[in-house]
Amino acid sequence: MKFDGYDLDPAIYDELFRSSGEPRPHGRDLYDTLLESSDDYVNAVGEWVTRSFTHEGITFTVYGDEEADERIIPIDCIPRVMAGSEWRSLAQGLEQRLAALNAFLRDVYGSARIVADGVIPPDMVFGCPHYRIEMRGFEAPRGIWAAICGTDLVRTTEGFRVLEDNLRVPSGVSYMIAIRKATKSAMRRLYRRSRVGDVENYGLVLSQTLRDMAPDGRDDPTMALLTPGVYNSAFYEHIFLARQIGAELVQGRDLVVEDSYVYMRTTTGLRRVDVIYRRVDDDFLDPLVFRPDSLLGAPGLLHAAQLGNVSLVNAPGTGVADDKSVYAFVPDMIRYYLGEEPLIPNVDTYLCRRPKDLEYTLDNLERLVVKRVGESGGYGMLVGPHSTAKERNRFAALLRADPAGFVSQPTLKLSRAPCLIDGRIEPRHVDLRPYILSGSETRIVPGAFCRIALREGSLVVNSSQGGGAKDFWVLEDE
Repeated sequence: MKFDGYDLDPAIYDELFRSSGEPRPHGRDLYDTLLESSDDYVNAVGEWVTRSFTHEGITFTVYGDEEADERIIPIDCIPRVMAGSEWRSLAQGLEQRLAALNAFLRDVYGSARIVADGVIPPDMVFGCPHYRIEMRGFEAPRGIWAAICGTDLVRTTEGFRVLEDNLRVPSGVSYMIAIRKATKSAMRRLYRRSRVGDVENYGLVLSQTLRDMAPDGRDDPTMALLTPGVYNSAFYEHIFLARQIGAELVQGRDLVVEDSYVYMRTTTGLRRVDVIYRRVDDDFLDPLVFRPDSLLGAPGLLHAAQLGNVSLVNAPGTGVADDKSVYAFVPDMIRYYLGEEPLIPNVDTYLCRRPKDLEYTLDNLERLVVKRVGESGGYGMLVGPHSTAKERNRFAALLRADPAGFVSQPTLKLSRAPCLIDGRIEPRHVDLRPYILSGSETRIVPGAFCRIALREGSLVVNSSQGGGAKDFWVLEDE
């Protein structure tokens, strides 16, 4: 398949090509394979990958104004490739970042030194809607509040930047594994030649991390994955991961707390649960502590965790560390807790709670990306260059009414990678979500959920907003 008409822009980093048009060394084999393959063959590979996802029933849910729509995630068959040496540098930066975030969580639910020392404003922490006063004084297993983190990375011509951290209930890892299975099957010979790092062992790595978090260091803990149920947008992933880690898939009604221990109902009676990988938001975990009308959690669950009788992974209250305002202070956290300079920088961020930042944002709405501090999934966001005057006016009113509820960032020229679009190879913007696991040690599988902005010129990669995904290959060094 030819690359005729493939648009290279010197202002945008291309993951496969140098600005001269030559393929990057680690992408040479992929380039040659595509160039030597017929159009019919490449299109057949694309159809195979899509069909694999359709047969597997790998879906996500888009929430509209009136109803939820379940869809198959669009998959591109051309993998994004990265050299192993570059990946190792990224992994070091990701490990550093999660270490600082866990130190921050231990601190702000304890003595809050970082606040007392003036590194971060008190209202930024204690006024955050995701800060849980009920968790003050809590001692997380091994001191690890967030054992699972999905960090979103973007690349520009200046290098990688962290776009955001996802610490509450990070999703998408099942897509990473399923995309690998489909792409590897469709491009078997190229995959074998390329010596691609393994991501299909993620379940084993996650299982070991969860076991590390067991109370009292129990050698063979009973694990459960707590799901909101079949109507949750990530329910497919919950089923998938429960199988992968050898855990029971449970809902709140399956759990009961007796004498401050958690048990799950089975056909043979109650069985004690040691570790709960929870995919239920804080608000719904325990109706005795959070929302009293919740039917998704179990009464007494938090008390059992506070006594150390069950481990909740991730711990309630971790959302304060992935708030989009607090995000701006993560480089300061790294310096404060670790005494190191950040290995992966943040994207420049304007906090609209600051009058000067608000004024700048209002004056430059057509150039900025504006985000709600508590939203995810691409919801509640304005992409200035692609917005209408009506949309900008609406956001200006929202900003003036609630400046602390928003941040803004420059519109980045995200890197692009080749994608198969309507039978042609065209560049599309991409990002990465690697998954960092922290237990007795930090573990990162060499791969990530790679999302694509499928619409030409679009910068929004979220599947809920019209994005797709592709496989991401980390190549072992020669």
